[in-house]
Amino acid sequence: MILVVLISLFFVGGLLAWLAEFIDPKLPRLVALLVCLLSLLLMLSLLGGDNGSWLASVDWPWLPSFGISFYLAVDGLSLLLLLLTAFLGVIAVASAWDEITDQPGFFYFNLLWTLAGVVGVFTALDLFLFFFFWEVMLIPMYFIIAIWGHENKNYAAMKFFIFTQVSGLLMLTAILVLVYFHYVQFGAVSFRYQDLLAVATSGPLEMWVMLGFFIAFTTKLPSVPFHSWLPDAHSQAPTAGSVILAGILLKTGAYGLIRFTVPLFPEASMAFAPVAITLAAISILYCAKVAFAQDDIKRLIAYTSVSHMGFVTLGVYAWNEQALQGAVMTMLAHGLSAAALFMLAGGLQHRIHTRHMPDMGGFWGQVPRMSVVALFFSIAALGMPGLGNFIGEFLALLGAFQANILMTVLAALGLIFASVYSLWVIQKVFHGEYDDGKFQGHRLSDLDRREMTFYIAMMLGLVWMGMYPQSFLALSQPVLDSLLAGAGAITAVAGQM
Repeated sequence: MILVVLISLFFVGGLLAWLAEFIDPKLPRLVALLVCLLSLLLMLSLLGGDNGSWLASVDWPWLPSFGISFYLAVDGLSLLLLLLTAFLGVIAVASAWDEITDQPGFFYFNLLWTLAGVVGVFTALDLFLFFFFWEVMLIPMYFIIAIWGHENKNYAAMKFFIFTQVSGLLMLTAILVLVYFHYVQFGAVSFRYQDLLAVATSGPLEMWVMLGFFIAFTTKLPSVPFHSWLPDAHSQAPTAGSVILAGILLKTGAYGLIRFTVPLFPEASMAFAPVAITLAAISILYCAKVAFAQDDIKRLIAYTSVSHMGFVTLGVYAWNEQALQGAVMTMLAHGLSAAALFMLAGGLQHRIHTRHMPDMGGFWGQVPRMSVVALFFSIAALGMPGLGNFIGEFLALLGAFQANILMTVLAALGLIFASVYSLWVIQKVFHGEYDDGKFQGHRLSDLDRREMTFYIAMMLGLVWMGMYPQSFLALSQPVLDSLLAGAGAITAVAGQM
């Protein structure tokens, strides 16, 4: 029941936030913050369960004649991502605290309903229900970009919608084909995850069905060549939208690869692993290179985000315990570091009304607290030892080295590029000569106590991941071991490349 309560909390909380606007325009943000904090407490209560099995589940008949049930469950892997979702939900509300003044009730309604969809994605084990929540994430995020975005928001919102909607329809088609296979082989229609794992597929058709899932998930991840929607969405989205996009929504694609794509189609995934690993290496290097060409600070961070998520794809398709643990740790650490960097970029834009880096410079002496925070998260993103990003990318590379030496070596070059562009941004924005005349009278102010509280929370999270990674690895290990045993080792095929 706790999972139903969690999802209902976000849905009902969104409606209450919308209605609260008619009482006081400042009330919706308080409602949203309370909802996210309550959800975080509920998720923390699941930590004491037996990690060898499902920590919580609910299985109710929904449309039994079509083999559809309301089936939700959470294990160690999904719990980690749920905790990330609730925590970054709090951060997103904090980042929108002073920025969103137009229709705040409807904004927080969309924000909370997006989080409701994410919770459903991380817990649904009926594939029809999973697709339902996958779509629930899409529409509110479209409104967040289209209504509260910046100068080119309509184009960015429509591009986001088309990419995710078309790829989602490909996944729906693949789900229906897989369900049909189950009907042919077992004489019953079922959308249940465990039932579909038993479906025997082979040959070219299995590859095509697997690609339906792969394209949907790597579009959301995103990975080259399905990544072009992300820089536009990030640059035009409000700060809270960028926090949710980078910190949470991208992780749903990675989760889908780990939970569904490889386990449901082990043979096709083994055969496709060389291509997937190559795409991962291309994403890491290409997007790191493109980041150098950006003058818009949010677009630069967006391209670096695609580059870092390439390590997740690399880890997933190496398909061994070290690589998968690296993928999970990268998802968690990237969620915090990317959210913080977008929050900083959004805070700068809110203060000086520009994202154009050539107009910036000399901020270190003007905003020392913001400068130190930016330096910390830039160093975290480039993979500084002792922080969570290093643990994730190191484990992903270590595991991938067992599967494909050449691509792993190429991917490792991305760490060098990350160091260069991270420090280049610090130099461009925070060093040099300060000229407030470029900001047309807008005042550059330092981080206040409220903002520092949330940045410090994210800092502590990354330090905890870097210094005590076992507390995270232990939660996901039984789940990953089970997935490895069920799907078989993909490294045997990948190692022959």
